[in-house]
Amino acid sequence: MNIPTWPAAGEREAELLRTVLESPQWGGFHPFVAEFEQSFAAYQHTAHGISAFNGTVTLELALEVLGIGPGDEVIVPAISFISTATAVSRAGAIPVFVDIERHSFNIDPQRVQEALSPKTRAVMAVHFGGTMCNIAEISRICREHNLLLIEDAAHAQGSEWDGKRAGSFGIAGSFSFQNGKVLCSGEGGILVTSDDALAERARSIANCGRVRGRSFYEHHRVGTNFRLTGFQAAVLLAQFERLPGQIQRRIAHAQLLRDLLAGVEEIVWQAQAPEISQNSFYLMIGRVRGPSGGRDAFLRKLMRSEERRVGKECRSRW
Repeated sequence: MNIPTWPAAGEREAELLRTVLESPQWGGFHPFVAEFEQSFAAYQHTAHGISAFNGTVTLELALEVLGIGPGDEVIVPAISFISTATAVSRAGAIPVFVDIERHSFNIDPQRVQEALSPKTRAVMAVHFGGTMCNIAEISRICREHNLLLIEDAAHAQGSEWDGKRAGSFGIAGSFSFQNGKVLCSGEGGILVTSDDALAERARSIANCGRVRGRSFYEHHRVGTNFRLTGFQAAVLLAQFERLPGQIQRRIAHAQLLRDLLAGVEEIVWQAQAPEISQNSFYLMIGRVRGPSGGRDAFLRKLMRSEERRVGKECRSRW
């Protein structure tokens, strides 16, 4: 098999990186940063983008801007990367874990409903692997109970529910551009929102408490420095040009794999709701059905197969 390396880069990335390198501004005030923020926010159907050096701090930024802290509870799914829960803990709030749907591997709206308490302030919905959760039902629950909806869309650049993109359903959406993501710059993140006031506060906090249009040395609130660099933005702009085509390739390859393994009854793929109009397929997730230990046996067979492949390759070289 000819499996391409990831991340994929070329002359376009080098060209934009040289532009930053040859400029007097390498940091977060390079024009590429603002250009990427605006372009990506629009792509995800939102009005504002506030970039940062990774997607973990954009989750923390969202919680801080929304005033979530000690005494508050935030509902999170039991399966996600650790940052979903630790962002809540670092804000001083309590992450309340609810289980996932059996077939979608995403947060279960029914269990969200059951986990609500007088202390619940927000629900953090994760689109696991790029497959969007039942965001329509989660949104309904949040509206009915006056809760904040935050989307942890770290996996879901370009994913859609009924034509509307991830990150645009809640008050804010957080994305990651870590090395393995569908859109990546090694490290990086962005918070998107269509709430003007939230965007203004988030941008100020992420930029040392500064306010647009005021002096560089005026600090209007207690902030910090989360700024993305010009180099990261250069890579992201180049990668962003590739993103639509790469998503279409991922969709086609996912379908091909499903078709090739259609006769293997032991593999059950992650269910995708009919409302999902595009899936970025950051991950292609499944489970092994069968007797206890079936998964481990399946993995051992895969490992033995890989060992045989590598052995043949080494012998052919010698």
